[in-house]
Amino acid sequence: MKARIVVLGGSFGGLASAYELRRHLDPGRCEITLISKEPRFTFIPSLPWLALGTRTLSQISFDLSPALARRGIAFVNETAISIDPERQIVVTDNKEHPYDYLVIATGHRSANEAVPGLGPFDGPGHSLMSPPEASEMRDALAKFLDSPGPVVVGSAPGASCIGPSYEFVFELDHLLRGRRLRHQVPITFVTPEPFLGHMGMGGVGKLRQFLEGEFEERDIGYRTSAAVSKIAEDAVELEGSKPIPSTLSMVIPPLAGISAVANSKGLSNPKGFIVVDSHYRHLTYENIYAVGVAVALPPADATAVPVNFPKTGHMTEQMATIAAGDIVARLNGGKAETHELSARCVLDLGDRGVYLAVNPVRPPRDKLPAVSEGRQWLWTKRAFERTYLLSAKRGRRMPTTFGW
Repeated sequence: MKARIVVLGGSFGGLASAYELRRHLDPGRCEITLISKEPRFTFIPSLPWLALGTRTLSQISFDLSPALARRGIAFVNETAISIDPERQIVVTDNKEHPYDYLVIATGHRSANEAVPGLGPFDGPGHSLMSPPEASEMRDALAKFLDSPGPVVVGSAPGASCIGPSYEFVFELDHLLRGRRLRHQVPITFVTPEPFLGHMGMGGVGKLRQFLEGEFEERDIGYRTSAAVSKIAEDAVELEGSKPIPSTLSMVIPPLAGISAVANSKGLSNPKGFIVVDSHYRHLTYENIYAVGVAVALPPADATAVPVNFPKTGHMTEQMATIAAGDIVARLNGGKAETHELSARCVLDLGDRGVYLAVNPVRPPRDKLPAVSEGRQWLWTKRAFERTYLLSAKRGRRMPTTFGW
């Protein structure tokens, strides 16, 4: 009898898990079904470029169905409502899907309600955590350029995806200078991090000194250990300090688990994230795995204002590889390997890029973190985006050792 494997989620974790499983298990051994409420895969790291207007959504996305079909993976475009681990069923808005193994790669829900006024759709604040939010940010930015004023960019307390806020503030600075508008726009960066470049990792080598120098050179003011408490039409308010004037704000929110996971009894912690072992198996239900943002990971260190552990696309794909490897090993009667997560990425500075690499993500580390800047890294970031999308669209994976 074929094993039934259901993958829940169609972003990095879901796609990587499904492709990795199919690479090791032919269709005669198992049925693989990927369920996603979104019909298209979107390259999330490019959302800042979408917000700046240098990318369109069609350029950074593709239809999931034909890509999965190339690998003999069934695609179900439905919204998950709940998971019943006792009956081994995923309930969607259309039907019930039984499984023998389940990989939860559902990503996140942006907890914008944590900061009053953090919209974009029910308040003046903007974000970049989904294609609709990035598209709305793009439209707001277009209006702002006709009537510029002070800007606040940053992250809210409890945020874990810090990188896009740095990218956006540098890209915006570069855009304004190119349009000869920078002198009309005071920019302030606010972050819950205890210092610039903490990134939820406890720091990345020389990145702190590098970012402090870049902010000072570009006349970007910054507040660390800052707790954004409210976003108004004309200001961003912080706990314990005066409001910062702002006619345009972009603040990364904290994340939470999606309702289908959070509302399924016995599956997640109070925030909707799933606690797993070193193979990304659920601690109670050993045929359930979680990868990516859905995983509960403790902070790297204690900070005055909460900063959660980062979960990059590169890290998500490592989790997916480990989880898929464990399922394959169990089906084949073998033993799977695991390892600590590493992180590699390139931040866009507008006119050049900076490459970061840490192994492992949590300090202390045997290897010194790598921090390198130059125009070649911006070209590398752009080339990787194109290469990744082309490979994934054709049903192939980029190796996680490449880093991104």
